[in-house]
Amino acid sequence: MNGHRILVALGANLPADWGGVARVPADSLRAAIAELGTLGLKLVSQSRFFVTPCFPAGVGPDYVNAAAVFDVPAGQAPQETLALLHKVEAAHGRTREARWAGRVLDLDLLAVGDQVLPDRTTYERWRDLALADQLRIAPVQLILPHPRMAERAFVLVPLAEVAPDWRHPVSGKTVVEMRNALPAADRAAVRPLTNGG
Repeated sequence: MNGHRILVALGANLPADWGGVARVPADSLRAAIAELGTLGLKLVSQSRFFVTPCFPAGVGPDYVNAAAVFDVPAGQAPQETLALLHKVEAAHGRTREARWAGRVLDLDLLAVGDQVLPDRTTYERWRDLALADQLRIAPVQLILPHPRMAERAFVLVPLAEVAPDWRHPVSGKTVVEMRNALPAADRAAVRPLTNGG
């Protein structure tokens, strides 16, 4: 994957108010993908939509998740790309009041080519962060690849549809290898969305 190609995870579990019209999470994901195209990100491929249990368990309704591959303009820094994702989230009413709270739209920048940012030592510190610390602190700088991606079936199951052979620049594992290393019950809990909503 070249440095202009990015991996994005998409999710939503709350309805959005769009000009007085209630929009279900799947509609928010569809709209976000289209909006990213208007901001210069070229869609290469997107996964199906999946229904996944809320994480952490019990804090809200199930999510609709997907993954997409985009090409970004040459010379666009990863931080600029992240700012575009945040701009689309904000346009949909996303607020960041509580860590892991329910959301009308969540766009996570998973990877930019094979870049490790800001450096391998910082990446590994965030990757190895204890769960209790994950609940209370968030990095103030962009960490790439996403430090939790290898642990999350709701990321890896959709991502395996669009970037199965992408290789993690630190672990060396492909998306399919990371997905297959997860517990079978976690993978099975990520179910294709069948009703379109």
